Amino acid sequence: MSSSTSVPMFSDAVYPFDARGVAKRFRHAAIFGALSALHPGETMRFCNDHDPLPLLQQLLGHFGDNIKIDYVAREPGEIVIDFQIV
Repeated sequence: MSSSTSVPMFSDAVYPFDARGVAKRFRHAAIFGALSALHPGETMRFCNDHDPLPLLQQLLGHFGDNIKIDYVAREPGEIVIDFQIV
C-alpha cells in the first residue's frame, strides 16, 4: 500500500514573519523566499516597525493576482500585514 501526501487546495494556516529580526540587507529576499514557500490558502503574517510601501509594490509586481494583502494593524511603529497566496 502506497501513501501519497497531497497539499490541501485551501488552508487556514497563518505563519508569522517578524521582519524586525532580519538584517535589512536580507529582508526583501527573506520575505520573497517565505512567500514563495507558501501554498494556496496559506498566509504569512508580516510584522514590521514601518509601512513597507515599496515592498508591497514589488510583491504585487512579482505575484500579481496570486497574492492578497490585508492590513491587520497600521499604527506608527506597529505594522501587521497578512499576505495570503491565492
